[in-house]
Amino acid sequence: MRNSRALAVAAAAAAALGVAAPAAVAGNTPSNIVSLPSVIARGGQMTITANGCPGGGTVSSDAFRTTSLSPINGASQTARGYATIDSNARPGTYDLTVRCSGRRLTRPNAFTVIGGVRGGLGGSSSTGATPTDMAIGGGLVAAAVIGGGVFWVRHRTEKRF
Repeated sequence: MRNSRALAVAAAAAAALGVAAPAAVAGNTPSNIVSLPSVIARGGQMTITANGCPGGGTVSSDAFRTTSLSPINGASQTARGYATIDSNARPGTYDLTVRCSGRRLTRPNAFTVIGGVRGGLGGSSSTGATPTDMAIGGGLVAAAVIGGGVFWVRHRTEKRF
C-alpha cells in the first residue's frame, strides 16, 4: 500500500513539473498566437494576441501589413495588436508570424479570409426591385386585400343572424 501511495505522489509531482516546465522555458519566446475572429471578411479588423512578448513585437501575414504588438497592462507576458485585412486579399487561409524578443514564431492556417458573396437568382448583379419583383409583390398585396375584404364581409353577415 505504501508503494502505491509513493508512486501516486511521484506521478503527481512529475505531472506538476511537466506542466510548469514549458512555461518556465518559454520566458521571452512568442507562443500561443490567437487571432479573433478566426474567419473574417476583407476590410475587417482582427485582434491578435501572443504570449511570451513582454516588450511587444510585430505580427505579419500576407493578408495585411506588418502590425505592431503592444504589451497588455496586467498581463506580464502578453502582447496584443490590431490588423485590418487588405481589401484585395484573396479568400483562403493565412499564416501569422510573430516576432518579439529576437525570436520568431509562425502559426500556420491561423485565420481565414472570406470574399464577398453575390446572391440572388443565378447570381444576378442588378440592384433594387425588378419589374417582375414589383408585379409579384403587387399581386400578393392585391390578394391579401381581397382575402381580407371577403373575410370581413362574411364575418359581418354572420353576426346579423
